[in-house]
Amino acid sequence: MAETGKSRRWGVLLVNLGTPEAPTTAAVRRYLSEFLWDSRVVEIPRPIWWMILRGVVLRVRPSKSARAYRSIWTDRGSPLMVFSTDLTRAVQAEVSARTGGQAVVEIAMRYGKPGIREKLDELKSAGVDGILILPLYPQYSSPSTGTVFDAVASVLKSWRHVPEIRFVSDYHDYPAYIRAAAKRIEYFWRDNGRSEFLLISFHGLPERSRVLGDPYYEQCHTTAKLIADELQLSNDAWQLVFQSRFGLGRWLQPYCIDVLKSLPQRGFREVDVACPGFAVDCLETLEEIGITNKEVFKEAGGSQYRLIPALNDSPEHARVLADLIIKHLV
Repeated sequence: MAETGKSRRWGVLLVNLGTPEAPTTAAVRRYLSEFLWDSRVVEIPRPIWWMILRGVVLRVRPSKSARAYRSIWTDRGSPLMVFSTDLTRAVQAEVSARTGGQAVVEIAMRYGKPGIREKLDELKSAGVDGILILPLYPQYSSPSTGTVFDAVASVLKSWRHVPEIRFVSDYHDYPAYIRAAAKRIEYFWRDNGRSEFLLISFHGLPERSRVLGDPYYEQCHTTAKLIADELQLSNDAWQLVFQSRFGLGRWLQPYCIDVLKSLPQRGFREVDVACPGFAVDCLETLEEIGITNKEVFKEAGGSQYRLIPALNDSPEHARVLADLIIKHLV
């Protein structure tokens, strides 16, 4: 990274969604209160949503979500936090080895702790000359990447001296990411055998987001097709789906649960599920995809259902992110 100049020192802020601090109803309620109040996450007029959120959602959902978190919680805490922290250390080591220590890599959570303000202030105190923001969302969406930008901008409004800021909007078709995602699936099959069918599942969004111009749907399709091509899969051996609907409106389709129910009737009683939109495994992959949806598939007549792990803190993932960081700093 000689082109950046030896005197320049960059701060790199990786940002993930966030997690409750504990798998308890109270901790989950605090987390959901912050997360679900974001106007990019739930695009309902604030007065109406305030009544729904306070009167219904935060009375019912925290206890249910807390039970789900307890089913995946580890001795070190939330899997999302554990993997994100370990991944950050691996990325820091990889970037330092390539740049001679010209970049400081930190992790922040959009909701919960450690917060974006806290970590940006730490980078500022460290005397960095510029800051690169890298949301750990390969595909851009307003409720994920967009809200990270909002949070960063909110902090910078209070700074007298704003350093050079660079922001990675997405990396949905970045070749190194595609190769790593495909290799993750390939290695899983090498070690465990290959099922009859592969589902490539992404987090769902309301259909309205696509109509309003969010590129997420198209980027998910691009990512899935590139991974399938890298694996040399025929069109009848895999399918893209969307998971995690919320509310009664129409969401991006096809729905993961509907497809899982149909697969045994289509002759596929074995399925593997990969979620390349998630940098690290979390509640949504481990509990919803790994446990709840497995039950759906088995009840529909399926015999074998397996979740393929995310890239997590693997050396391949650290190299991908280090490549991406250096690409944006040169």
